[in-house]
Amino acid sequence: MKSVSGKYLCKILEQHGWRLQRISGSHYIYEKDDIEAIAVVPVHANRDMRIGTLKTILRATGLTEQDL
Repeated sequence: MKSVSGKYLCKILEQHGWRLQRISGSHYIYEKDDIEAIAVVPVHANRDMRIGTLKTILRATGLTEQDL
């Protein structure tokens, strides 16, 4: 699995219908109307996020590695 930055993942989420609910420090919190889950994306400058964090966010949002 390739690693991506938080900024890039935010763009992907917005393309798939997620909308930014709020920003808490360096964490962007996204929600989607038809899904009751939220997605918390850490945006730390332009650094790539850890693979485990990325997998957790993808699982919560229903996205796959091919969506990246």
